[in-house]
Amino acid sequence: MANFYTDNSDIVFHLDHMNLEPLVRLREHDFADAATFDYAPADTADAVDSYRRVLDLVGQIAGDVIAPLSPEIDTVGSHLNADEACVHYAPGIVKSLKALSQADLMGATLPRRFGGLNLPGIIYTMATEIVSRADASLMNIFGLQGIAETINMFASEEQKASYLPRFATGEVTGAMVLTEPDAGSDLQNIQLRAYQDEAGQWRLNGVKRFITNGCGEVLLVLARSEPDETGGMGLSLYVTGRNDTIRIRRTEVKLGIHGSPTCEMQFNDTPAELVGERRRGLVTYVMALMNGARIGIASQSLGIGEAAFRVARNYAATRIQFGRPIERFPAVAELLADMKLAVESGRALLYEATFSADYEFALEGAVGRETDPAKRTEFNKEQKRYKRLAGFMTPVAKYWLSEMCNTVTYEAISVLGGSGYMKDYPLEQLYRDARITSIYEGTSQLQVVAAVRGVTSGTAEKRFAEFDARTPPEGFADLAAELKALRAGLEKAVAYVKAQPGDYLDLNARPLVDVTIDIYLGYLWMEMARHSAAKAVGAKRIISRAVPRCEQLLRQIMSGDRSTLDAFDMLVGPTFAEE
Repeated sequence: MANFYTDNSDIVFHLDHMNLEPLVRLREHDFADAATFDYAPADTADAVDSYRRVLDLVGQIAGDVIAPLSPEIDTVGSHLNADEACVHYAPGIVKSLKALSQADLMGATLPRRFGGLNLPGIIYTMATEIVSRADASLMNIFGLQGIAETINMFASEEQKASYLPRFATGEVTGAMVLTEPDAGSDLQNIQLRAYQDEAGQWRLNGVKRFITNGCGEVLLVLARSEPDETGGMGLSLYVTGRNDTIRIRRTEVKLGIHGSPTCEMQFNDTPAELVGERRRGLVTYVMALMNGARIGIASQSLGIGEAAFRVARNYAATRIQFGRPIERFPAVAELLADMKLAVESGRALLYEATFSADYEFALEGAVGRETDPAKRTEFNKEQKRYKRLAGFMTPVAKYWLSEMCNTVTYEAISVLGGSGYMKDYPLEQLYRDARITSIYEGTSQLQVVAAVRGVTSGTAEKRFAEFDARTPPEGFADLAAELKALRAGLEKAVAYVKAQPGDYLDLNARPLVDVTIDIYLGYLWMEMARHSAAKAVGAKRIISRAVPRCEQLLRQIMSGDRSTLDAFDMLVGPTFAEE
């Protein structure tokens, strides 16, 4: 019996050492649901116990049901049946979704009044990682619970009552229908038209492309409701159910995540309902939806990286060459150590990002409920603080974990050598599945552009100051001083790039973000070192190796080198004639 929660000591470590009580109290409204729902917690200990039981159940389903089906899911894939005008999931996806639905896990974060479990985001993130480790493509359906969350946050009570209970039972799945053939990252250029007919019914006309699970029963569609207004303020968000006016024109043939259908969709006067207010579709609603989706992809990346590391570790421990396991050869040992620390670093970053988003959401609700003006002001101040931090950490997590995932799967194949390239082992599938993580829901380049604002605005530095105010763990005084020196160097670099003309800041966004992440990880690892000797060893390695890397990047930033921009044509050369 495999359990992908209990066999992961690092997830258990984090859950054991999280201070969940303030978040639980906010999320549970001081346990008001206990009087109405017999499965609602009565106190913090009861809530945390229920979180452990949920994760244990997810871990059991992932290990015993989903993971054994993953090779078949990858081989069979999802496909369009043109005669029936519908998409068929791989049988393994159907079985896995059934198991998750029967366990009441498909409405994990929804309020109990709609049949959900009211889990905080941090627990759902852990569950998503566990599912992704078992099969990354399934996460693209399980992980779309953010669609239900968006309906819960912004839709009318009638819309909530219509859709959310069906999400919670697993009766329906959803899709966020954003991308168009000529509007990928540039969502402000959306052209799919929304208009009202003579009876006042909203209708949708146009084409969407690269839509994950576009065959889902509930669709959130971003459309242009103001035809005379260009840009994001002309867009509104709509909800519609799958019906005969929506045609799936094709499903994409992809490198990886074969179990997740990616659809091209045509809307033909499709009836739809407006979600929230007109003109706020992109700026408010889709931004919230995409932030949750980016945390989801970071979780997916972590699950893939965890799975790849485990294959490499087990192989290296049992593969005997020249009379000893290959893990004892320095070159292989170095790879394995770096992979393990990268996965654990990613987990620390992801949980930091998710906690920030959790507190922002919970405090926003508390502001609305609080009647005491003083407490309301206090909650509002804290909510704004966490909003800034979450706005920075969300793109950081998506960027760093997706890049980590690609690196770890690549190096895992290196550990296995030729065997890793063969379908005898799951690494070639994990390698293919990993590649999309740094592309969809915003490429790494776009995440860096979003994250660098948190560097230049001082959001990251304020968080570092909070860490620095604590006494370092025993034996870390010198390393803490080195982190402080890096912070000073980063502050000088930020001032330097701000003073440069043109787009020098954009040119150096990635090294600025990379240095910031290295410093952030140093502080997170020091916090973990307070609770574990193994974490202390990892922390010293992480920080000592980050220092020279950051110093080199800071020198690069302050060099003034603009050759990428000023000599682009000479560096890259002319375009090539098509053959």
